[in-house]
Amino acid sequence: MNFSNEIVLVTGSSKGIGKAIAYEFAKRGASVILNGGSDIKALEQTYTEFQQSHFSVLSYFGDLSTFSSAKEMFSHIYSTFNAYPSIVINNAGISHLGLFTETTPELWNKVMITNLNTAYNCSYLAVPHMLSSHSGCIINISSIWGNAGASCEVAYATSKSALNGFTKSLAKELGPSSIRVNAVACGWIDTEMNERFSQEEKDAFLESVPLCRTGSPQDVANTCLFLASSLSSYMTGQILTLDGGLL
Repeated sequence: MNFSNEIVLVTGSSKGIGKAIAYEFAKRGASVILNGGSDIKALEQTYTEFQQSHFSVLSYFGDLSTFSSAKEMFSHIYSTFNAYPSIVINNAGISHLGLFTETTPELWNKVMITNLNTAYNCSYLAVPHMLSSHSGCIINISSIWGNAGASCEVAYATSKSALNGFTKSLAKELGPSSIRVNAVACGWIDTEMNERFSQEEKDAFLESVPLCRTGSPQDVANTCLFLASSLSSYMTGQILTLDGGLL
């Protein structure tokens, strides 16, 4: 796969899943925009690593759930590449583990705004330029809990369920313009987000996974490569489940 003519935006790409996705596209020739909104040191480190690999890379530190910040980033992208992203991967997100009765309005709003507004803002800013070129690809990183629901993760599961609806609806609207929109519903992926669980909890979870292992950021990156490539040119509006066979 060659993405040398593509500009790829990967939100939440300073580490973990986002970093793995960005690396695979950059390795295949794409100009990649890295983004982080909470850990500037991690973003700077990843940017340096990409530069040392001689990748075409740009970094932007900012909370993209704020429209003004997302708009500023897109201006920065255009001033650098004289073009806008042709592939947008909405990966930025947060989770909250706790009882529903302990999920305060502040926590609820933070999860919803981060997980939904970021995807909306970046898609809203990218789509007009995709429409003008009659091409483009949007990939939303979702979760199996958006499909099945999750006890003690009501806010997170709800936000991912909404992201799935966003994916399917936008795909129907943009399909006539040859713009594809899909999502990856991840199961347990070995990231910092899941380090809060004990080894006992992890082992108990794996008893229900047919492949008997957790997923890796590389697994997600490989799926995104497929979804952005010509191999999936007739695929849109799909929520691809990546969970080792759990659901």
